[in-house]
Amino acid sequence: MAETSASTTHRQPGLLLACLPLAVMALLLGVGYGMFHLQAQVLLICAAVCAGLVGWRLGYSWDEMQQGIVESVRKALPAILIMLCVGMLIAAWMASGTIPMLLYYGLKLVSPRFFLVTACLACSVTSLATGTSWGTVGTVGVAFIGIAQALQVPLGPAAGAIVAGAYLGDKLSPFSDIPNLAPVATGTNLFDHLRHMLWSAVPAWLAGLAVYFFMGLKFGRAGASAPQIGLITSGLRAHFTFHAVLLLPLLIVFWFALAKKPVIPGMMLSVATACALAAWLQRQTLVSLAGFLSGGYKSGTGLADIDRLISRGGIMSMMETLLIALAAFSFGGIMQRTGMLAVVLERVTRLARRAWSLSLTAMATTLVTALVTGSSYLSMLIPGELLAPAFRKMDLAAKNLSRIVEECGAIMVPLVPWSMAGVYISGILRVPVTSYLPFAFMNYFSVLLLALYGGTGFTMARRTREDETQVGS
Repeated sequence: MAETSASTTHRQPGLLLACLPLAVMALLLGVGYGMFHLQAQVLLICAAVCAGLVGWRLGYSWDEMQQGIVESVRKALPAILIMLCVGMLIAAWMASGTIPMLLYYGLKLVSPRFFLVTACLACSVTSLATGTSWGTVGTVGVAFIGIAQALQVPLGPAAGAIVAGAYLGDKLSPFSDIPNLAPVATGTNLFDHLRHMLWSAVPAWLAGLAVYFFMGLKFGRAGASAPQIGLITSGLRAHFTFHAVLLLPLLIVFWFALAKKPVIPGMMLSVATACALAAWLQRQTLVSLAGFLSGGYKSGTGLADIDRLISRGGIMSMMETLLIALAAFSFGGIMQRTGMLAVVLERVTRLARRAWSLSLTAMATTLVTALVTGSSYLSMLIPGELLAPAFRKMDLAAKNLSRIVEECGAIMVPLVPWSMAGVYISGILRVPVTSYLPFAFMNYFSVLLLALYGGTGFTMARRTREDETQVGS
């Protein structure tokens, strides 16, 4: 009787009232984050307060809205735990020498014969190994911009190739926070998400390389790699002991993923193995390893480029991302519990009655969010939280949505001039965003492929189980 009485005091929101918190959030993020670069967590909490006030006006108590927040966070908890494990994994693989070894041989194997292809390949290898697009742009990218200036290669195409390669790692590297956050936002899991991303990432990457190959023919050939690249490779070789056994932590994670075993135990076994290798080959102490797992690996080579590139990881490195996620889930939980999200989704799904129209709607929503907020995180979290129920209702796998929000959101953000990524890249490469934007082919080739997939239904996977946070969904 108590539940029945409580439900009768709840009012159904109209469309305008349901859209009010979304409009407030768009205003806060567009002005506060996009223009004044205020902390996104605080702005999202303010948006959640607005949603709570509207919910209270509709007759919902704080306990009811808090229950919605808890339920929203509970659904994302498996992915959040994986994200924390990834923080430890990065630090352990850095300390053991696994990632430095991959980086060393990757840079050695890249041919400097054709500049644009070489720049994109080198940045791709670096970002995949380290999981950081910004670190790649700030080290290897700066080196190749120096080569471009010496060879009189136009800086717009050169920077475009660097950005495209650097963001390949942000799409596909399990060490990057972006592929870890997309499953959190949409309710899928990391490894299914990464495998599904290959359908858009790999063809777009190959097509981009083909364009760079033909463009680069008229720029001439690079005679040798940049001195900065040589300093990085020689510095890595001097400060780490490389051995084939360093591939073991990598193989453990791959085996658990391919065998569809539980992900977190596999990650923890890989962390333990990497720590043992760090103690044996790199002479790291248990005290230093414990510090690395918590606060991240701290490189002390004395070479700024190397130290900036590989000083990463640790549980604490994931905290900012998690706080943004928790603030976004607080907003989404209140919206869902009070029925406002259902009203908005009903209007969205009324327009998107087919898989192709829902896919294009998700793409448009994500692109608009990226333009408004200029944030990789928010452009995944907001559309992911908003549209995940619509994908479930249409019986489409959550990994379809996670692919869309990452490709159309996070990977397009560096092409937005007022975004933090755009400001950082243009500042460090000294090339305006508008100059490199037309040449970051892989970034928007992926979006065109997703539009094709959504329109034809190709690679649009159906939902096979209720709990899609389990590998193999």
